Amino acid sequence: QVQLVESGGGLVQAGGSLRLSCTASDFTFRNYIMSWFRQAPGKEREFVAAISRIGRNTNYARSVEGRFTISRDNAKKTVYLQMNSLESEDTAVYYCAACGGVVASTESSACGYWGQGTQVTVSS
Repeated sequence: QVQLVESGGGLVQAGGSLRLSCTASDFTFRNYIMSWFRQAPGKEREFVAAISRIGRNTNYARSVEGRFTISRDNAKKTVYLQMNSLESEDTAVYYCAACGGVVASTESSACGYWGQGTQVTVSS
């Protein structure tokens, strides 16, 4: 059974940092673009970041560029999201996803597998 399990969320003060992890099981991790999305209360799910299959290329939402870094370790079947200089607007449930297509895509419809989400709360 395909699983993506996120961890690393929590409560942090504005300006602080968190590192999210997402570990996959039961599918060929290296064959997929891995992405992070987030959904804040009352808002639609939005793209955050994506990384290509071998980690050479990345793509970021404008709102997080320069503050967040996505990386992956194919041997560990894990994708990471390092989040620095967190702002209250970053408060959301964060989801990792395994996606097809190209890393430049920000469409959730390209993603076939999703994690259950991890809550990130930034206090101001």
